[in-house]
Amino acid sequence: MTRLTGKTALITGAARGIGLAFARAYVAEGAQVMIADIDLPRAQAAADEIGAQAVHLDVTRQDSIDAAVDDAVARLGRIDILINNAALFTAAPIVEITRADFDRLFAVNVAGTLFTLQAVARHMIARGGGGKIINMASQAGRRGEGLVAVYCATKAATISLTQSAGLDLIKHGINVNAIAPGVVDGEHWDGVDAFFAKHEGKAPGQKKAEVGAAVPYGRMGRAEDLTGMAIFLASTEADYIVAQTYNVDGGNWMS
Repeated sequence: MTRLTGKTALITGAARGIGLAFARAYVAEGAQVMIADIDLPRAQAAADEIGAQAVHLDVTRQDSIDAAVDDAVARLGRIDILINNAALFTAAPIVEITRADFDRLFAVNVAGTLFTLQAVARHMIARGGGGKIINMASQAGRRGEGLVAVYCATKAATISLTQSAGLDLIKHGINVNAIAPGVVDGEHWDGVDAFFAKHEGKAPGQKKAEVGAAVPYGRMGRAEDLTGMAIFLASTEADYIVAQTYNVDGGNWMS
């Protein structure tokens, strides 16, 4: 349990859920971790609990991205690993999608991923020695879904950005890859279930039960199911892996 000893990591959207599971797993593997989140009090509480540090980050603002990266470098000494985990979800029929929702999701899920990656990559290049960047995609980025067009589009863009950034940055020794979870239980999916209850007329909890039963593995994923891939991609074992997106979804999608 020391594959990341001596490494430093910045994880966005890590005050809860999957991001916090990553932070906890990285600390257990020996890394120094900075939890970056728009909710600083919750991020600080999470950091105190697991032995990490916290920084405020609003990925829709360049000044906030730059300040968070500078703060992480100042306190950790450098950034060896970035996980772009911050993201939003919404659902609506095509004829009900609003420009406000479209702009909000693309600002966080796509622009936030790109410009946080860019800021950290600039630091890694200036420092030398390479690094590991992991973007959070989704099985939703592998296909369209009638009620989830905007979210699917943002995650498809994330997969594409991972490919382009991976090809461009590997010459600097920076490996860029992504993880595509399936349906992951927790606070996030409680919100997703509410969207489907509204638009499909389902009882609360019905959609969640249906998608869990449909997973070939036999259940919805848990945040902890994703940590092994996140550790692997950040380790030296993944040095020859470039621009890939790995499904960790219990068999929901094959590609």
